[in-house]
Amino acid sequence: MKLVYLFLFALIAAVTAFGQMPMLASGPNMDGSFISFQRTLPRPGEALKRKEDTLQRQFKTKGLEWPAKYLYIRNFKYDGQLEVWVRNDRKDEFKLFKTYKVCALAGSLGPKRMEGDYQVPEGFYFINEFNPRSTYHLSLGLNYPNASDKLLSDIFRPGGDIYIHGSCVTVGCIPVNNEQIEELYILAAHAKNRGQDFIPVHIFPIRYNNKKSQDYLNTLTKTDAQLKQFAQNLELVYDHFELTRQLPLIMVNNQGDYVFDGLTKKLPPPPPKPKRAPVPHRHRDIVQVADAVHQWPQFPGGNEHFLKYLDKMGDALAASLPDGKKKAYVVVEFIVDSDGTPTNFKMVQGVDEEFNDEVITVLEQMPVWQPAVLNDKPVAKKIRQGFGIEKSK
Repeated sequence: MKLVYLFLFALIAAVTAFGQMPMLASGPNMDGSFISFQRTLPRPGEALKRKEDTLQRQFKTKGLEWPAKYLYIRNFKYDGQLEVWVRNDRKDEFKLFKTYKVCALAGSLGPKRMEGDYQVPEGFYFINEFNPRSTYHLSLGLNYPNASDKLLSDIFRPGGDIYIHGSCVTVGCIPVNNEQIEELYILAAHAKNRGQDFIPVHIFPIRYNNKKSQDYLNTLTKTDAQLKQFAQNLELVYDHFELTRQLPLIMVNNQGDYVFDGLTKKLPPPPPKPKRAPVPHRHRDIVQVADAVHQWPQFPGGNEHFLKYLDKMGDALAASLPDGKKKAYVVVEFIVDSDGTPTNFKMVQGVDEEFNDEVITVLEQMPVWQPAVLNDKPVAKKIRQGFGIEKSK
């Protein structure tokens, strides 16, 4: 099957896949750099004066190197979000810099297939134009129709002129407010200046890990198998990036379908941990438990040794805390019988059934106490004790 490269970070790949060079705002400048030329233009120049230092500080706050050499943008249509990811070496993982709110949406979920359908495209694109004199303040053009769209969209009227732009109005583009498009324009201009000629922009129908969004997409595609397959194919790239923070090689076959190389598939969730079989616990039928005593039960060595014992038990139990829980405070109740045996343990405050069972199992191993005394006779006495459990950092 013949494969056509959708985008690569090399000039020959762009010409092969799309049959055209990206159109980028450029012109004469003092040092020949792209960013220097942008400084000479009214809107980009003003934006750079006002925002460049602020962006640089934001990068520093997040531990990112300024300016980013590589930029990756992804948009989630239904969720109305546009993310900006950055890195400075191809081997590095992308790191999230910022999420912007998309302030208007035209059309519905699904790819753009013809001129005038008011649809925002879905798929894998790159920035092919910097427009410093846009009707919508500033704009970044996308290479719609790409190789896939040219095969699957209306052959005569596929549409075009798809931008990320300002002004919060749209008939099929991705609008953000003017402050945000200035930031995006500056970030993209710096990446372009550092050699990233093809800044990838991935447009997904939804954020796939959002249940509300996934439920909406499922409803929408319930009777549309083609749209469902298209969305599921895009999800493969979303999953790959979520797992690796890297982009796979994306290509288009001769039917117009996206195909991928080096894809990391999302692993199925691990099977639920089998429930531990309940352990029979020590229990005695104690007829009478003293309310007031002349002498309380004594742990071997006294209260100080008892507290040290509980600390050791807390350390031993930490590994049994449920996944995602780093610490807990438990309260246990038990009876020291008239012969000093600790028995009839009960969790007053615990975590979950399995962990509580483990706490009782461990505490039942404590040594025999000196029983409580009432009227010179040993008696059974109830004790309530709390202690903390924390996983080591």
